[in-house]
Amino acid sequence: MSKPENMHTKIFLDSGDPTDTKALIDSLGFLDGQTTNPSLVAKNPVFAACKEKPEGCTNDDLWTAYRTIVTEISPLVPESVSIEVYADKDTTATEMIEKGRELNGWIPNAHVKLPINTAGLEAAEALTREGIRVNMTLCFTQAQAAAVYAATRGAKPGEVYLSPFVGRLDDRGEDGMSFIKNVIEMFKDSDGHVQPLVASVRSLDHFLYSLQLGAPLITASAKILREWGEAGQPVPDTGYHYDAGKLTPLTYNEYDLTADWHTFDLSHPLTETGIARFAADWNAVLIKSK
Repeated sequence: MSKPENMHTKIFLDSGDPTDTKALIDSLGFLDGQTTNPSLVAKNPVFAACKEKPEGCTNDDLWTAYRTIVTEISPLVPESVSIEVYADKDTTATEMIEKGRELNGWIPNAHVKLPINTAGLEAAEALTREGIRVNMTLCFTQAQAAAVYAATRGAKPGEVYLSPFVGRLDDRGEDGMSFIKNVIEMFKDSDGHVQPLVASVRSLDHFLYSLQLGAPLITASAKILREWGEAGQPVPDTGYHYDAGKLTPLTYNEYDLTADWHTFDLSHPLTETGIARFAADWNAVLIKSK
């Protein structure tokens, strides 16, 4: 197999394991990039081995393991590997900027992953001015997406990814795919420096509808990408229908993308719980205090 000629969307694997990367490239014939996060890499055997050591893991051990993992992934995918900074609710912009610079130096095709909160956007504003590529994650509202656009104004196309999440909105009864459609529509006539990267893809239908909508980028698990490959790598045309069932569609809102990013409401409970979850998964591998 190889990439379908009529498909312009770039396909990323959402995984913290290079074994998955190699297997998907073998089965699909290609992968454009990969996204990682603390929850994913914490499942990697390198982390598991560290956790089983009698003396446990230090924070330095974890970052060394993370670097080993992405260094192995990097040459396998041409476009990008997203590497996430550690961030909890108290992490400052200065800490994210410092760590982001370090992560960017690990591999030549890095996107530094940052949360969409005030500190994360301050960090994104600073890092993109230095030419460092970023992936703004845990996006659940158009206001958050607009703020990312405004904070990174001046970046070149491809330097800023925005990760709107589908599945976690579905979990609370909202149609996550309607949100993806809204974000793509909002950026349709923009300068293109922010590229939506559809994330939290839970089903092949999520994946296929994202293709039909013309999403620039999609990241999905090995399971879903295998399903797509086994189905013959279909690229839906206008006849494809996505059934959201009883999920509530999200209303499209107009936002001024030229506004100061500080004027946008960044709050969303799923962003807060997502930050907490990633931090908890990282901290769970560390030496437990006695």
